[in-house]
Amino acid sequence: MNKPKLPKEFVAKCKAVTAKRPKTVIDHLLGYGFITTEELKNKYGYNHPPRAVRDVKENGIPIEMFRVEGSDGRKIAAYRFGDPKKARFSKLNGRTAFSKDLKARLVETSGARCAIYLEEFQERDLQIDHRIPFEVVGDDADNMNNPDDYMLLSGSANRAKSWSCEHCANWLDLKDKRVCKKCYWAYPDSYEHVAMRQTRRADILWLGAEVSVYDKLRERTMELQQHLPAYIKALIEKHLEE
Repeated sequence: MNKPKLPKEFVAKCKAVTAKRPKTVIDHLLGYGFITTEELKNKYGYNHPPRAVRDVKENGIPIEMFRVEGSDGRKIAAYRFGDPKKARFSKLNGRTAFSKDLKARLVETSGARCAIYLEEFQERDLQIDHRIPFEVVGDDADNMNNPDDYMLLSGSANRAKSWSCEHCANWLDLKDKRVCKKCYWAYPDSYEHVAMRQTRRADILWLGAEVSVYDKLRERTMELQQHLPAYIKALIEKHLEE
């Protein structure tokens, strides 16, 4: 596959990104024209390729996905630069601009816990994430340190949010921040939809002595040959009817 001819200004701004993960992807794209999920995993050690690609997008760089044949003959995902005219470079280079002070303020406000799963973590294991995706609203250079615009997420919650957002019509086409403001992934405490789907979520965490309750539920569902979430929903519905 031939490398596309890119505008010099676009290339210069791509090269200005210094954060390791997006820079790795950008440098590969500039050198080879595209990168596959296999290369991201095997060559660069990224076990969640879409996360690495999203980091590039969060710097305002358009990326598009296509399919190629993998080493085993199966079709796999590959990524290349999208239309340079659609670039929305952040003056603060997206994720690289997050300050230690911002994280400290988020911890002070909400505690060192994941905003989605509500589980407590070491501060170093929590990631700062835009409540409304950068791809939808961009960065406001004057309010980059406003904690109300960000949330702390665990790695698994961040990956789950990334996947859901990247398959949402608002991310792909509409780019309407008002839609995001009513989404579970932006405001899990008060929402009207989950990535524009009329669904509701309740993430339940059992800690310490509570684990024994979970184990009992699990054993019961195995006896009944039922799916655990469905069994819990049935118990709640029965309780509300009584």
